[in-house]
Amino acid sequence: MHISDLYAVFQAHPEVTTDSRRITEDCLFFALKGDLFDGNQFASAALQQGAAYAIVDDPGLAGLPRHILVPNVLTTLQDLARHHRRQFDIPFIGITGSNGKTTTKELVAGVLAMRYRVHFTQGNLNNHIGVPLTLLSMPADTEMAVIEMGANHQGEIDALSRIAEPDFGLITNIGKAHLEGFGGIEGVKKGKSELYRFLAERQGVAFINSDEPFLEELAQALDRKFFYGRKPNANYPIALLKDQPTLQVSFAVEDGNEQHAQSQLIGAYNFGNIATAIAVGLYFGVSASDIKSAIERYTPENMRSQVVRKGGNTIILDAYNANPSSTRQALLTFGAMEAQNKIAILGDMLELGEAAREEHQAIAELAQELHLSQIILVGAHYASIDLPTEALHFPHAEALRKHLLERAFSSTHFLIKGSRGIKLETIVEALKEA
Repeated sequence: MHISDLYAVFQAHPEVTTDSRRITEDCLFFALKGDLFDGNQFASAALQQGAAYAIVDDPGLAGLPRHILVPNVLTTLQDLARHHRRQFDIPFIGITGSNGKTTTKELVAGVLAMRYRVHFTQGNLNNHIGVPLTLLSMPADTEMAVIEMGANHQGEIDALSRIAEPDFGLITNIGKAHLEGFGGIEGVKKGKSELYRFLAERQGVAFINSDEPFLEELAQALDRKFFYGRKPNANYPIALLKDQPTLQVSFAVEDGNEQHAQSQLIGAYNFGNIATAIAVGLYFGVSASDIKSAIERYTPENMRSQVVRKGGNTIILDAYNANPSSTRQALLTFGAMEAQNKIAILGDMLELGEAAREEHQAIAELAQELHLSQIILVGAHYASIDLPTEALHFPHAEALRKHLLERAFSSTHFLIKGSRGIKLETIVEALKEA
């Protein structure tokens, strides 16, 4: 079936799913295959549950009613998403980077939504399947699209760019994330900057944080670029006024005055995320007062710099993901907080390859230097290092949870930071007030 013919089917049945457990009436089921499953085996069941058609690539299903046979379901899903994207003559903004992608995406979308009808990536649908699903869920009246793109090895950002075809884009930063897949920091630089190279090829526009290392150098091939940040010569100068207890920023407005915004975000590491949203908003004509409102109303959640209060205790829950760069920033912010009792609970940072022991050792030593009340380390990687003398170690989150259930805390600040696979969010309910 030609993609234009399949698109006609999609227009009649615009709900798309790849999960046979989430079938909605009259949807299209794309029978993806993975290492441990074959969606083709669930196609008939999906149709019985109410799907209009099943898109399959098992030749044995050819000719069955409401089964649409294609050479490869995944590439067909991606091709259909690209075809749908091309029906829109609107700005598409691609966002990638080592840290802060999701927070930046949400801030940017929130600012732009003050003036436009914005469609943006939900949750973490930012990979080779998530990006097509994001595009295919875009309503006809969308005026701006903000697409998050994640990667853990080289070539992925280029591939996602050729599906979403952004004409604007930004890299939040270059850090020590997914070192195993990228092959070190130079590999991260090369992989993330694939977005810049795509934009250069298409005469697109890049927004560049002038405070971040590597970005200006990586963007040399771009003719159309705008800088923002703390440097006075930036196209959009933005200042950090204070970082305690939450970030307050200022930015210039057309009449030469300044607009201040008091965010609900903690940590100087979030300044770049806020600054990005301000710069993008200014570029697209969102008023300074609307930018201020959007920044101030944004509340972090989903375990990303999320503040949880339990009685007199305060929990900084940042357990959605972790790498050496983000963990270092979180620790430094935590160390600077004004609190009498501070306990850092740090889980393994995954996908670091040969650098794992060295990076975990460095984080443990930094935590020790901050003179915290307690350091608690969780996971096999932290077990392999020379532990600080005052640190406790647990093999997994469940062991720590049981330990915490026997204790109570008073007026204590906790930092909970670890990779998603460590599941540190499961210990929050065990933290009791004395």
